[in-house]
Amino acid sequence: MSEKIRLGRRVPRVLTVLLAVLLTALAGYAVIASMHQSALVDTVAAQANGTDNYQRAAYLVTSELALIQETLREPMGEERLQLPIVSQQAYDALVRMAGVEEIHREAQDIADTHRDLRPLLDAFLTQLDRGDYGAAIETVEDRIEPNYNVLIERLLHEQNEHLAEYDAQQATARRDSQRTVIAVVIVFVLVLIVVAGLGLSARAHRRQVETMAATDPLTGLPNRTAFGTRLADALAGGGGLPTVLVVNIDGFRDVNDQLGQHVGDLLLVEAGQRMAAAVRKEDVVARLGGDEFAVLLCDDAPETDEAVATRLIEAFQQTFVLDEITVDLEVSIGAAVARDGEDVTTILRQADAAMHDAKRLHSGFHRFEQAHRHDADARLSLLGDLRRALDDPDQLTLHYQPKVAVCSGALVGVEALARWRHPSRGPISPAEFIPVLEVTSLMHRFTEQVLTMALNQAREWLDAGHRVPIAVNVSPRSLLDPAFPDRVAALLAETGVPGDQLCVEVTEYALMSDPEAAIEALHRLHGLGVKASIDDYGTGYSSMTYLKLLPVDELKIDRSFVKDMADDQSSRALVASTVELGHSLGLTVVAEGVEDQDAVHALRAIGCDTAQGYHFAKPLPAEALTAQLAAQPVR
Repeated sequence: MSEKIRLGRRVPRVLTVLLAVLLTALAGYAVIASMHQSALVDTVAAQANGTDNYQRAAYLVTSELALIQETLREPMGEERLQLPIVSQQAYDALVRMAGVEEIHREAQDIADTHRDLRPLLDAFLTQLDRGDYGAAIETVEDRIEPNYNVLIERLLHEQNEHLAEYDAQQATARRDSQRTVIAVVIVFVLVLIVVAGLGLSARAHRRQVETMAATDPLTGLPNRTAFGTRLADALAGGGGLPTVLVVNIDGFRDVNDQLGQHVGDLLLVEAGQRMAAAVRKEDVVARLGGDEFAVLLCDDAPETDEAVATRLIEAFQQTFVLDEITVDLEVSIGAAVARDGEDVTTILRQADAAMHDAKRLHSGFHRFEQAHRHDADARLSLLGDLRRALDDPDQLTLHYQPKVAVCSGALVGVEALARWRHPSRGPISPAEFIPVLEVTSLMHRFTEQVLTMALNQAREWLDAGHRVPIAVNVSPRSLLDPAFPDRVAALLAETGVPGDQLCVEVTEYALMSDPEAAIEALHRLHGLGVKASIDDYGTGYSSMTYLKLLPVDELKIDRSFVKDMADDQSSRALVASTVELGHSLGLTVVAEGVEDQDAVHALRAIGCDTAQGYHFAKPLPAEALTAQLAAQPVR
């Protein structure tokens, strides 16, 4: 009996011990499970951060290739300045990506491959700087684009593998949570509550990690990745096509550099708050990086983008007070409306291009128009044709328009005018192709080729006994090039033409855009004996002070004043005053665009020296003018 009592007492004690052991084991299991779960969450967080590194690396490498292509189309555009910066950012992002995946050699190989492509990029930029656009196109098409496409493909493949690992980690975390809950339910309700609480905590942690992965840590706004996802969803939604605004804070870099990063961060935080308050509830505001933000408008209502942009501009018109420092800033906003078939990258690039246009034009807001892209493509095509024309002696030629003495009608010189006969389009007006050349370094090569042809023709005329001074138009880009006078000197020496047989015609704009550089260039040319003429005088913004200092020999009165001077007293008075001014400065005065005998009589009456125009002769090929010279020598 006593044995049964002892047994009865022993059983509860054993059960208590077993329960205690069981509870202790369960508690230990719960602790271990919690630690394991926490480790999984940390792994997921790390994987999420790594995913962001992969996505940023892919975006920057893709952007780098896009900038290379844009720089090829517009060598002097802002993309040329951005390219080295984005290239370095892309490499840094690849290095960070490789650091996330230290055990995977492929990520490091991708970063090393990008680094090995840097010499190609440097070679491409050097070719652009030399004006060797044929070699630059070949470098991009044959070497850079294929290598970058392979690099991007490897990068995307590696990113997909990383995402698969991330998904697997999440799946593992969910399975472990479920096992923990099931085990606790089976054994003890109390442990179930504890483990359930741990499970809820873990899920909240995961949600927090996922939220952090899609949020800019400084401003609390969605980041570039989240914005791209929202934009992709809007494009696939089947509703109205969305509009994207890219917003850049003008002057932010000065704030950051002069007032410190802390003040810069405060500015970005308040800027984000102002933008979020200025848009509608359904719109999405995100920080893309640095001082660049984006707004997603998920409707296609007309002019909505401009209305929202106006509110954003007004929001920045209020002074920022940052740590008792007042700062006044403005924004530049570019808008792009999505079109059927366009992707996230294309729309963001278009909005970014429009933003840069707004910044360049100081307009505050600029909308991307598809016609701009077509115009840019046409200009790029024309530039490529011009580059080939410079290698084809049959396409680019010179015609020569006589310049005659007003008093006697005798030939006193000629003006060389470029003519381009396109192999398929036929003659193309200088008014169409000269502006395309003026914004590229190809203008230097074009100017040198025109000078070479003109001086060779002058040499032929000299050998035939005809001393014919030739005037050549020189663009501001060429005149302000420090090497230009030296190239002229070399061409004069090569052809054996005296310097006084060449006259460079420059516009008032070329002189006034950088007067000091223009004066220095003209003095160097004057030292070679080369004469200088101010073309289209009266249409620009000449300063009398600079006109007095300029080493010029001739003023050319614009045709707009000459064409109606016989009937319009105002035009006659302007021409007469210009003639008087030129003579008082010891200059020869030339009237352009003379088309009738009445204009000749009027010019003779006011004492104009020289004239040119259709009344005397249209621009002529060298052969036709040579025949005239044989009949009427130059005086």
